[in-house]
Amino acid sequence: MSAIRTLHEFKPPRGVQKFGVRLANERAIMTLIATTPGISGAELARKSGLGPQTVSRILGELEKAGFIKRGEVRRGMRGQPATPYFIEARSAFAIGCEIGWRTCQVQLLDMAGQQLEEHHWEYPYPDARTVFDEVASVIRLLVATLSPEERPRLVGVGIASPSGIARNIDLLGAGEADVKLWTDVDIAARLEAMSGLTTIPFNDGNAACWAELLALPQPRPANLAYFLVSTFIGAGIVAQSTLWEGPTGNSANLGSMIITDRFGQNNFVHLTASITAFETKLFAAGIPIPPGNPLGWDWESLEPQTSEWIEDAGQSIAKAVVNTAAVIELSFAVIDGVMPRPIVERLVESVRRHGRELPTLTAERPEVAIGHLGGAAPARGAALLPLYRRFFARDWEQFSE
Repeated sequence: MSAIRTLHEFKPPRGVQKFGVRLANERAIMTLIATTPGISGAELARKSGLGPQTVSRILGELEKAGFIKRGEVRRGMRGQPATPYFIEARSAFAIGCEIGWRTCQVQLLDMAGQQLEEHHWEYPYPDARTVFDEVASVIRLLVATLSPEERPRLVGVGIASPSGIARNIDLLGAGEADVKLWTDVDIAARLEAMSGLTTIPFNDGNAACWAELLALPQPRPANLAYFLVSTFIGAGIVAQSTLWEGPTGNSANLGSMIITDRFGQNNFVHLTASITAFETKLFAAGIPIPPGNPLGWDWESLEPQTSEWIEDAGQSIAKAVVNTAAVIELSFAVIDGVMPRPIVERLVESVRRHGRELPTLTAERPEVAIGHLGGAAPARGAALLPLYRRFFARDWEQFSE
């Protein structure tokens, strides 16, 4: 493999032709090929700002190292025949895992972001006595699906999990012993010791936000807020085309934002817009909480509580969106959820409607869109982030047109 396997953290605004930034130029070219499959050498030079000879050299090195491949030459166009370039999908792999509040999902992705394998299971809450063994076992199964030649190309495991499991697991019915087991647990270190693979921790909302950013069509927004309605609210922020993680990696906990609910009381987005909030509403009405994944619930049979919750959740998230936009000038907000698609669509429309009713002073109201990935986003993002941090530029604001 070429030196790109040991790329340092670097965020090039564009490709730059200076000694010592060779790796940055490689990242720029790799990013453009990944985000514009089939791009030609001439287009790469124009978009990156690099000279044609520099681009040709980098393409040759990347192709020799096995990271990119040529497509069939495009003929019949003006000028010289153009050779399209693509990412070589099986040149690298990553495993992404979400240890969520009520679900665990593990995915194997290739360099092109294609999902090769996936395992998913549910539980009342994450049990520290068993969940690490289960995840490590699934990781071993996924590694075994790769050939002996491919296994060294596995860059590692990304682990997405909510912050503060020990603080909040009791809300899901866990006992004091469970709280103690999660206290001061280093999830990534535990799984790295069990799997023998490099393991990188991510906040679940941040990982999901990154996956959603990559799922959006170009040109991607440079600034967005992301909300995943799940057991609680997963959230993330992209600012100036960069995932905002903060000093601890747990920034953008928008679910902890204080809002005023429909009764005029101060409350948290987590406790008004989440699946947990909906379950609280059902319990208060004497309605049994459906078993299993909310994706499989019969939401129509849970009326009028379903419509009431959608209104409450839409109002809460709309306030969080508008308040966040006032701080970081958001242009775009993505709302997604672990519910059936028609319920997510109703929720998004509720957010839009309540957002139009809210006053603003100087900030424009962000465009509100529905997400693409649902509950699969955190695990997918946890696999994508190690790949992008190893091989690609961590933002591509300058590459958009």
